[in-house]
Amino acid sequence: MDLDALRHGDLSKLGEAVTDWQQMTKKLADLQKDAETNLKAKADTARWAGVNATVSREFITRTAAEFADAHTQADSIAKILSDTHGELVSFRTQLTAAITRGTQQNLSVIDTGEGTFTVTGNTRPDWASDPSGKSGATDQKAVDALRDEIQAILAKATQADNSAATVLRLLVDQAKYGFTDASYADRDAAAKAVAAAEKLAKLAKNPADMSLDDIKNFNRTMETYNDDPLFAERFATRLGPKGTLQFWTEMTSAHAGARGSELDTMKSLQSNLGLTLATASFSDSEAMQDWKKGVVAERNTNFRAADSFSPVGALGSQVISSLMREGQYDTEFLDDYRKTLFKADKGAGDSNTDALWVKGYDALDLVFGDGNGRDPLEGLFEGLSHNPEAATHAFESKSDLNHMLGTTVYTDRGASLGHALEAAVTGVAAGDSTSPAPPHSAAQVEIMANVMNAVAQPDDGARLVTKGLGDSFGNMAASYMPEISQAFAGPNSGPIYVTNSEAPAGLNVSDVTRFLSATSADAYGRAGIIYGESIYTGNLLEAHLSDPSLFDGSREKVLADIGRNSGIIEGIVGHSAANAEINNSISGEKDYNSALKAKGDFAKTWAAVGLTFIEVPERLGGAAMGAVGGGMLGAVAGSAVDRLIDGQQLDGAKDEALYHSSQDLFRMRDSVSQQTQWSMEDALDRNKIDLPRDEIKDTMRQAVNDGWKDSDYYLNRAKEQYE
Repeated sequence: MDLDALRHGDLSKLGEAVTDWQQMTKKLADLQKDAETNLKAKADTARWAGVNATVSREFITRTAAEFADAHTQADSIAKILSDTHGELVSFRTQLTAAITRGTQQNLSVIDTGEGTFTVTGNTRPDWASDPSGKSGATDQKAVDALRDEIQAILAKATQADNSAATVLRLLVDQAKYGFTDASYADRDAAAKAVAAAEKLAKLAKNPADMSLDDIKNFNRTMETYNDDPLFAERFATRLGPKGTLQFWTEMTSAHAGARGSELDTMKSLQSNLGLTLATASFSDSEAMQDWKKGVVAERNTNFRAADSFSPVGALGSQVISSLMREGQYDTEFLDDYRKTLFKADKGAGDSNTDALWVKGYDALDLVFGDGNGRDPLEGLFEGLSHNPEAATHAFESKSDLNHMLGTTVYTDRGASLGHALEAAVTGVAAGDSTSPAPPHSAAQVEIMANVMNAVAQPDDGARLVTKGLGDSFGNMAASYMPEISQAFAGPNSGPIYVTNSEAPAGLNVSDVTRFLSATSADAYGRAGIIYGESIYTGNLLEAHLSDPSLFDGSREKVLADIGRNSGIIEGIVGHSAANAEINNSISGEKDYNSALKAKGDFAKTWAAVGLTFIEVPERLGGAAMGAVGGGMLGAVAGSAVDRLIDGQQLDGAKDEALYHSSQDLFRMRDSVSQQTQWSMEDALDRNKIDLPRDEIKDTMRQAVNDGWKDSDYYLNRAKEQYE
């Protein structure tokens, strides 16, 4: 920065810009609040149909999010500008004071352009008569001291100005269209993030020089900044696509067989590196666009450690996929990468995909933990599980879906595929227990229908459950209880089996029956179905009894239909568990009981099961039915889950816990009946509804029993259809 620019520049213009941005931030905060509380909230509770269901709702959701990002970006810019303005004013004050002191010492400071200046002593008019021979008013030490002081001030001002320009450009470049959600309290915070990224990228270019202590320090910094957009973008782009893949190849080679604290460090590094790259993937900067294209282009490149004796290391796709297990990656990037990987995988056929990726590429263990990372589809599936939008895109093709399901017979990718499918059909990212489930889109329902159809096939369909997919199938069934219920009830059953699904009638009843039956063979899958049915039943009872206008008819009719539905769904599970063929694949009642307890804590984070946006009356708090953000569940459904977790005793049989003897067909029927009656009583008490309890309980009991009997009919008809 030139001396005169700091000394005489019009900083008031920058001050005005700060004021303008601060005012803009306040206005955007109001718009953000209005978008969230009015625009998006009303869109969430609206009953959408047709094009509006798939286009308008998504547009409104994205628009509301853009207002939030616009406010965040404006706030960051305002703070960075304010911080920079304050510092430049301070540096000007320091410069002016230094020059004034110099003048008092007969020193002159002159700007000589292009960031240079001179400090000279003023010539004394009587220098010729001075016996000492000194021609100036000061000595050289004073000149040098003032020069160094001014140089230091200008250096700080230059650094402040340059770093502000750098971070502002990076901030704006994060989003090609719209706004970024990057948030910074001041210029220093953003500048430190960029500087940290530069330092780590430099270290990562020479991984052989990094000791374990260096790696620990590297990892600590990355842990601090892995969700910082500017840090992530600068680290990834400075390292480059090849450099990124080579770095992880070197790390896995150098620390192969790690144990103890070294293993812990490497696990943590893998996680933080994956999270950092995930954050970086959302940047729209030109450099980051090149990085993403480069990573995809390097998918077939052979990466070897520098000191490796083997000519074969790991494919680029294997390396990047091993880092996708953590974090949410950008949808467009995942789409591009997934298309290339799916194409290669399908080219090998269902039975040869394991040989395609594993054979010849076993020199490196790319994952510090479970598995070895040699099947890149496993890492990709885990990455998709954290991005529901990309996961839905991945399985919209029935051909792709069937191929991936078919490969699970010959690979170990079943569990990872299951996680991706969960995200695809539910719209909830793996591990996210705070976001309510969005309404099922028509595309999601179609994927779920295709999954059910694949499992329903008589040859190998049921085997999919035993290939690591059973747990996920149970969770998926739980989320689709409204659509499953309407499939059994038939057309025009929406007023009873309430849902905000865009395609509530999108499932085939025969496929549903066989899917539930097959999934029951897995202890965790069966537990998922039971929890899902119990939660949906509890939410339905609370919704109908708190708002009679949902169904134009008697409450007794509503209760009877809900009870019958419970009997059908859980009857299918019960009959399937008792079936000798399936029973042979169930390791024992102990495993099921353990699954029931383990699944209970997870079930408490499930979003709504179809009733997320059904509002309860104000007298009951006005909350969304079944909302589970932060672990909250609808009151009646929550009590149902608690009873399952606690193994509450059945009436009249204190030695028999609820569901814990589910392999006994009649005991399971009694469990369903008891659980349903308890939920009904909870809903009646909660809404202070006075109905003849004995009569209502008898109606519910009989309805459950009728449904239980009908479940056998559905099973037999479904079996006949596929023979």
